[in-house]
Amino acid sequence: MIIEPRMRGFICLTAHPVGCAQNVKNQIEYVQSKGPIEGAKRVLVIGASTGFGLASRITSAFGSGASTIGVFFEKAPAPGKTASPGWYNSAAFEKEAHAAGLYAKSINGDAFSKEVKQQTIDMIKADLGQVDLIIYSLASPVRMHPETAVLHRSVLKPIGSTYHNKTVDFHTGNVTEVSIEPCSGDDIENTVAVMGGEDWAMWIDALKNENLLAEGAMTLAYSYIGPSLTEAVYRKGTIGRAKDHLEATAFTIADSLKDIHGKAYVSVNKALVTQASSAIPVIPLYISLLYKKMKEAGIHEGCIEQIQRLYQDRLYTAGEIPTDDKGRVRIDDWEMREDIQAQVAALWEQATTETLPAIGDLAGYKQDFLNLFGFGFDGVDYTADTDEMVQVESIA
Repeated sequence: MIIEPRMRGFICLTAHPVGCAQNVKNQIEYVQSKGPIEGAKRVLVIGASTGFGLASRITSAFGSGASTIGVFFEKAPAPGKTASPGWYNSAAFEKEAHAAGLYAKSINGDAFSKEVKQQTIDMIKADLGQVDLIIYSLASPVRMHPETAVLHRSVLKPIGSTYHNKTVDFHTGNVTEVSIEPCSGDDIENTVAVMGGEDWAMWIDALKNENLLAEGAMTLAYSYIGPSLTEAVYRKGTIGRAKDHLEATAFTIADSLKDIHGKAYVSVNKALVTQASSAIPVIPLYISLLYKKMKEAGIHEGCIEQIQRLYQDRLYTAGEIPTDDKGRVRIDDWEMREDIQAQVAALWEQATTETLPAIGDLAGYKQDFLNLFGFGFDGVDYTADTDEMVQVESIA
């Protein structure tokens, strides 16, 4: 079939398998170009199919030569219907890993569930024995709690008062005012249940109870802080409460790993174009202005550049892992540079539908968004008849 991007609001309903494969190849080539990293050799990535999770799996495998198990929840293809991009990403990753002689297996299912945790435990026992790095990079809007069977839904809302600010429709470039009503009822508790640290801790407990964590094992979850421009709707909103919980959980997990000399960290990463961030009001406008200034300064990074630098310059150096005063690894340091943030804040005041093409990088935002779904890559013939029925080689 001929596969073209089909948009509905802030999501793309189609994905291109050849384009997704090209995306994975590009990331692999970047990691290889930066040289080997003396990192973990047996790696579990929970949320491994897109974004930072995929970049972590690629960096582990092609930077450190690691065996990897990836857990994700993606839609398989059907005749005439494309798979989700994460499915095609994972298929391409496994193909490249196996061609390079690397162990790579995947589990497709609800990572919050006891069943998927047990599947993963069984696979580690059978194939790897133990793991020495566990990346937790889930990005789900809902969670069925494995103990209570309650379905929790996260919300993106401010706390206390209505939030007013600018936003942009990145499809049209129209800059408008947006208002977001404050949370109510159980919104905070539900968001923390989905996006906080409870499931991360459950994973580590389950692995440790089965003696599957190697001596000195490290686990890492990803978070975001962002600037004052977005904090009312993000870091000081419902999602911020969940991130606070996630970051506090790192200390709880670290305590539980002391007997095996293990470590647990939260890495605070840079703002990037993702399916989730595209749906958050204000964020696309902020990112388009941020990209403009970071590219001008020569310090712009995508997912793979961020994670490769995280591994090489933070996690796997000869010394202690550097953290901020709250124990977090900060790889958002270039985004949060004072000069960059001052320039973005000034541009924010100027941003209108008319000015944005000149002062922002909306074209870069759109390109990155299309890339998420395998579209817009050089070297891919998007007019060619393409087989949508691509399978993940070792899916469980």
